[in-house]
Amino acid sequence: MHDIRWDNLAKLLVEYSIRLKRNETVLIEAFDIPDEMTIALIRAAQKLRGIPFVQTQHTRINRALALEASDRQLNLLASHELARMKKMDAYIAVRGSNNITELSDVPPEKMKLLAKKMRPVQDERVKKTKWVVLRWPTPSMAQLAGMSTEAFEDFYFEVCTLDYRKLQPGMKALKRLMEKTDRVEIKGPGTDLRFSIKGIPAVICGGDRNIPDGEVFSCPVKDSVEGHVTFNAPSIYQGIGFDTIRLEFENGKIVDATSNETKKLNKILDSDPGARYVGEFSIGFNPRVLQPMRDILFDEKIAGSFHLTPGQAYEEADNGNRSQVHWDMVSIQRPECGGGEIYFDGKLIRRDGQFLSKQLCSLNRSGLAKRA
Repeated sequence: MHDIRWDNLAKLLVEYSIRLKRNETVLIEAFDIPDEMTIALIRAAQKLRGIPFVQTQHTRINRALALEASDRQLNLLASHELARMKKMDAYIAVRGSNNITELSDVPPEKMKLLAKKMRPVQDERVKKTKWVVLRWPTPSMAQLAGMSTEAFEDFYFEVCTLDYRKLQPGMKALKRLMEKTDRVEIKGPGTDLRFSIKGIPAVICGGDRNIPDGEVFSCPVKDSVEGHVTFNAPSIYQGIGFDTIRLEFENGKIVDATSNETKKLNKILDSDPGARYVGEFSIGFNPRVLQPMRDILFDEKIAGSFHLTPGQAYEEADNGNRSQVHWDMVSIQRPECGGGEIYFDGKLIRRDGQFLSKQLCSLNRSGLAKRA
């Protein structure tokens, strides 16, 4: 069965996200997705006279390999994958999953070994290619979102084929403002938080790394976070569902953490010293993502949301924090979710999920929905 929406998505990924040019090589990694979508990507690349290569992945097969993976086997695999990646100008990964917990019974030491051995391949891909990564809609994702399969597919394609070019002017204005800002204050139900982002870059996420997209992120100065914050969007981390996470900070460190799974929450935050410090602060504004669905690629872009991230900081917006944890925790500030305010240097920037200044109001859901 062919679906015109697949062609539209393939066109967006190849022409906009990775901006493939004539004679450039692109590796398409297809994880449990229909062959027709892979073919749509091949054809979109060929239309631009690019040179597509394909790796088809199946999670159940990957599980069988991972269960007994040996050091020698992974060394060979990593060297082969790295040699191929070095020949690629671009990379597209479309990741479906028939069962999001397929790898849950792979021993943690095997997963750790796999991640360690494949890290050079990932570093090559992230630092040296034009890349984009996205999910593929599946019944298991629809189930997490509390939607029928058909309704979820409609939602997915509407969100993923948003014209991200229309977000660019507002995102550039928000980046400039964040880079001029020292003090950030966030207020709302169960939230009274203060920190500095002085001297740390702000990064635009506008459809060229992840789809869906729609956020600008920076990072708090490591020891500057003070106060408390409550996250009203549910979260999944390491296969565990967390609700109503509340964090309390002193001198940048999480000194108290509670949720429906307080013990498990604190165990993750005790993974290493960096896990109790924040490595990212971001403002989300995708006009078509409104409700949390326990999938962070979607939830962190929710219109009228912000997120804070205990753990590892990104190199592009770095406060020096290092951790094996990077856990995006989301709070929605639209009125129906309890509202809230964000202040930059004492000036109210966003109230109840709506930007107030003329330069930023184009990022508001009302403005974008009309033009998207």
